[in-house]
Amino acid sequence: MSQLSKSATEVIFCGIDVSAATLAVAVEQPDQAVVEREFPNNGSGHKTLIAWLGQRGQARVSLEATGVYSLDLALALDAAEGIEVQVLNPKVAHRFGQTLSRSKTDPVDARTLAAYSRRMEFTGWRAPSRSQLQLRSLSRHIDTLTAELTRTKNRLHAAKVSDITPACIVEDLQNALESLECRIHVLRREALALVRADAVLKQHYELLISIPGIARVSALQILGELVVLSPELSVRQWVAHSGLDPAHHISGSSVHRPSRISRAGNRALRRVLYMPALVAIQHDPHIKAFYRTLVHRHKAKMQALIAVARKLLHAIYGVLKSATPYDGQKLFPQIQTI
Repeated sequence: MSQLSKSATEVIFCGIDVSAATLAVAVEQPDQAVVEREFPNNGSGHKTLIAWLGQRGQARVSLEATGVYSLDLALALDAAEGIEVQVLNPKVAHRFGQTLSRSKTDPVDARTLAAYSRRMEFTGWRAPSRSQLQLRSLSRHIDTLTAELTRTKNRLHAAKVSDITPACIVEDLQNALESLECRIHVLRREALALVRADAVLKQHYELLISIPGIARVSALQILGELVVLSPELSVRQWVAHSGLDPAHHISGSSVHRPSRISRAGNRALRRVLYMPALVAIQHDPHIKAFYRTLVHRHKAKMQALIAVARKLLHAIYGVLKSATPYDGQKLFPQIQTI
């Protein structure tokens, strides 16, 4: 991550709204005048943008995480001298934007992000390694294919129970199912080979599967989401990133709605923690006791399960930071196992 020079006297605050083809750029200069430009969202456009920013001074740039459309830009900005970049959760940027404008266009969004760079705490983004980025791409593609596999299984089941379904449709669905299963198997093998070839990824993977409920398949998915996070983040920031942090709604003495998770985070990470949490409450005595304690306190079973998922994320953070295998007694020192 490029660091701003301590001796720099002028800092510009930049917001970039990223789309598939273009970059809408807004810059707040030291005199608070706003300059707007548009660049192509490709390698040549990124170079032109960086040169243009460099002519204006030291830059703090905010942009939203929009998958592959923003990743190459973030990598290019991170490698440039005199530029700091932060990659925001789109929900965070959207909520901030609602306080400034009711309109939503690319230039408006760019100005909103520039205002965010100037007004809010700036958290610099650190570029992950190539193998880490490749692992996330693999894990997300596998997740997409797995969802398609489930849909295909459901369609096949529906086709088989209907007498009017032509045999060719059933055969086609069976072929599609076999193809998806084969592709997923190949990709998981590639992901595992990638992990084993990287010492850090391999260590983290082995630590993850030491946690009850996390098997080899879910470990790859979880690792794919976590490896791209900044190592400076705290466990509370991990929880907020996953969207598993509780959101309270209390106003005066008359409004006191039940707490819910914020969901303002990484949906893929939140989803992949669900099944490990479900397995852990059945097979780990410490997690099972924690879950039962919550249920006995009249928490709904789904609320208790979400709390377990949040605790699992704490456990993952602990084992990865300490480089020691899971120990349920450390995670739940006050819970008596049954």
